[in-house]
Amino acid sequence: MRRIRKTASLLVSGLVIAALPAGAETLQDALSAAWLNNPALEAERDSTEIASERIEQARAQRKPRVTVFGSYVYESIDSNRPFAFNLGDRPVASAQLEARLPVYTGGRLNAGIAQAETGALAALAQLESTGQSILLDTLIAYVDIIRAREVIAIRQNSIRLLEGQFTAASDRFEVGDTTRTDVSLARARLEGGRAALASAQADLEGTLAQYALLTGLEASETLAPVPPLPELPETFEAALARALNANPDIEAARLGEQAARQGIEVARGALKPEVSVIAQAGVQEYHTDGFTDSSIVAGAQASVPLFTGGLNTSLVREAQIARRQANSQIALSERIVRTQVARAWYSFQAADRAVDASTRQVEAAELAYEGAQEELSVGVRTTLDVLDQEQQLLEARLSRVTAERDRYVAAHALLAAMGDLTPTRLGLQHG
Repeated sequence: MRRIRKTASLLVSGLVIAALPAGAETLQDALSAAWLNNPALEAERDSTEIASERIEQARAQRKPRVTVFGSYVYESIDSNRPFAFNLGDRPVASAQLEARLPVYTGGRLNAGIAQAETGALAALAQLESTGQSILLDTLIAYVDIIRAREVIAIRQNSIRLLEGQFTAASDRFEVGDTTRTDVSLARARLEGGRAALASAQADLEGTLAQYALLTGLEASETLAPVPPLPELPETFEAALARALNANPDIEAARLGEQAARQGIEVARGALKPEVSVIAQAGVQEYHTDGFTDSSIVAGAQASVPLFTGGLNTSLVREAQIARRQANSQIALSERIVRTQVARAWYSFQAADRAVDASTRQVEAAELAYEGAQEELSVGVRTTLDVLDQEQQLLEARLSRVTAERDRYVAAHALLAAMGDLTPTRLGLQHG
């Protein structure tokens, strides 16, 4: 891997560090904008705050609850009893203060607090996963813009060459040195090049739109070359071990299983008795009579669920199924991450070799094209031979640009799979 990184740093042309043009937008600028402004990431941050509030809500269930009740009514009392008192019409004002503290809930409240705390950790892991995914997408969009502009430049240069070949073929046809077929071949290649250029320009517009979606910015006309390739593990096994230990999707799934396990305890707690300490103080005033009644009550109150129509037992079964589902999600997440690591690792290996090969291919194709042009001038080669050599040179240059892009993306996709594509690793000022 050290040899790969060394050759990689030497061979990248458009995607390596270089002297930055004045005012050039950098990859860090793009990543910082995405990290700070992307709506999807903002939504995930809100989710973590919601999860934190649920911890407070769960803890509040274990604290004393004080309630004030008050009423003002007009009552009319009549009776056919032989002896009756306090009859007639009168307004009555009453107020009551009640304090209640749960002292035993069958473990339901403690399990609810633990579940909320675990849920908050899972929300943070999901935020990290979303953040790394957005950072990777932004990086891909950035290097895709660089590649698309390089492809356009290569195709524009190819069109200039093809226009020269077409003009030369037409001139030779006028003096009888070539055939109409050669002229038609040159024209066909030229029109094909123009069509390919239009397609490349459309690809660039699509990539610019994706970049704006992720960052909220319009890409500048000049994008700075990207930083060097990151340090990667020496072996596939090391990368996989790191991913299985640190990937935020796996971490979120494991925390989800813990929360589901605690949810079972919450559901079981509803089947058990509940005991609370209560204290009440009340006052009732009869305005027309001038009487006031007051009362103070203190003690313990217990409740035991006897029959709920199967509701509580169904909630327990639901919680158990949710835990099984969470275990399946862990297994699925691990499989997905294994696939991501393998795809990124071997894509990087293949792209690295492709950069080496395409660089040598470009060198050879340039020599072959120059030789074909010289041989055409002395009649040893045909126009078709020169067009074929020009096409090979074009394909070699495009292959190198694509391989450089693929290598850079694969390296960072591997970091994301390992859970290492973080703002700190990327050197972002994210507060």
